[in-house]
Amino acid sequence: MAVVATNLRKGQAIRVEGDMGVVLNVEHRTPGKGNALIMATVRSFQSGKTKDIRFASGDKVDLVNTDRQKLEFSYSDPSGFHFMDPNTYETISIPEDLLQEAKDLLTENMPVDILFIEGKPVSAELPPSVELKVTQAPEGLKGDTANNPQKSVTLETGKVIQAPLFVKEGDVIKIDSRTLKYMGRA
Repeated sequence: MAVVATNLRKGQAIRVEGDMGVVLNVEHRTPGKGNALIMATVRSFQSGKTKDIRFASGDKVDLVNTDRQKLEFSYSDPSGFHFMDPNTYETISIPEDLLQEAKDLLTENMPVDILFIEGKPVSAELPPSVELKVTQAPEGLKGDTANNPQKSVTLETGKVIQAPLFVKEGDVIKIDSRTLKYMGRA
């Protein structure tokens, strides 16, 4: 399906220059002379790189058929990460490279938004914050606390992050899933 470039919206998946990507930003520009331009920032699904593309206001842009599903993480093995559709109980496997850093925060039954393009999974998005149990935390050093000292703690998934000195083994903490930073106790 094709749309006129002036109807492009943030979040739409498009096919442009032989590549597919998601529109991150759309800006309409009207120079003093000439026709209006549409500047779109597009992130490629294949390379993950972002680029700015200029369209004339009358250009046609191909939209790509997308589907976003909320699936629950079940388990991982050498063949990939396996998710269950809570409605159909069907298992869907996703390759490790689509999850990137998110794979270090997955726990059983965690809801994950998976974006499918033309029936193929292309990206996975965790909730904005996740709660995980601390399995290892060295004792905090007493002394200089004026500069917000941090220590390395190990989470139940095996991921090591920086957390404040007062965090101890057994605590459940909240982590920002995009930055992998400590947000607070759960």
